[in-house]
Amino acid sequence: MIVEILVALTMTLAVPPTAPLSQRDVAIYAPLIGQAAIDCKNARGKKIDVGLLWKLAAVESTYNPPPKVRGMILAAACMESGYNPKARGDRKFSKSGRVPLAIGILQMWPIYERMFPWIVRTDPELAAHGWMKHITNMIPRVKRRCRYKTPEKIWIAAWVTGIRSKKKGGRCKQKPNHLRILKRWHRTIEKQRLIQDDCYNIKEDIEPKAIDGDGF
Repeated sequence: MIVEILVALTMTLAVPPTAPLSQRDVAIYAPLIGQAAIDCKNARGKKIDVGLLWKLAAVESTYNPPPKVRGMILAAACMESGYNPKARGDRKFSKSGRVPLAIGILQMWPIYERMFPWIVRTDPELAAHGWMKHITNMIPRVKRRCRYKTPEKIWIAAWVTGIRSKKKGGRCKQKPNHLRILKRWHRTIEKQRLIQDDCYNIKEDIEPKAIDGDGF
């Protein structure tokens, strides 16, 4: 028991490593990053740091979310800050009404620094690890309470549970607002893929077929 507690404490205190993106991950995240760069209302008119988006994707990939929620951290960063690592908000919730409680690209509150002492909320990579780790920590609880079977539903329930305050009975039936953005991106990517497939099939139909032999 003591060993398990020490292991858990070590994992909490240690900064998680970011796994490098595999070629497969690059292929998966490239269209998502493309959508994140061109379809984010809160970042319109701003210069998008695409390299930063790739860093967020690499962190997310480390936690291996299911296909239908890939890009979740990009959608969250879009909605929360427009990808601004220096963003400050939620002043109205402070005692004076002037001190920002939500800081960084994911608008994290101070509680994250207490949960994960290695977090620097203005550091996008560390913030992303804290955000993803907190959500994945919710998965066992969600499995017990919500009894979902599919990875997608489990992750969505863990996502909304992790980013919102505690609620009696849990948040099994709720969905995070970020999910609307993510689903829109996925729909656009699927439409583009279908168009590309159609164009490829048309090209195949109109190209002349090779003739065996010398043609005589």
